[in-house]
Amino acid sequence: MESTVLVIKDETSGGKILNEINITLETNRLTVREIIEARVLHEVNAYNERLPEYYRGLVQPSNAEKTLNGYKIPSRKKIDAEQQVYVALDAFQRNGYFILINNKQAESLEQEVQLKPETVVSFLKLTPLVGG
Repeated sequence: MESTVLVIKDETSGGKILNEINITLETNRLTVREIIEARVLHEVNAYNERLPEYYRGLVQPSNAEKTLNGYKIPSRKKIDAEQQVYVALDAFQRNGYFILINNKQAESLEQEVQLKPETVVSFLKLTPLVGG
């Protein structure tokens, strides 16, 4: 079987694209859970290879400080990928962000997705209202 490229975009509720990631997968059929896992593992592995000053991922690592440039990790320690996946899955279930697959909202972690070359997966993070 040939590999499939999954296009993931981070968007604002107004449709502005903040970030785009392309992940090569060995399957074209997976669940929303597997999409989240693939995304988080991709981000954590990229961070752990270089250990830059800021982590720009889906969810905030424990002991990281949120800044305008991303999450600042003290002493640039490696991030625990398994822990990040757990936090990301939990955040999805608590509506910490929404996932749109070709502009249709994903309903559950077990929902199956058939990937096609034109499939776009968008993550919409909700920003808490200040003072409300």
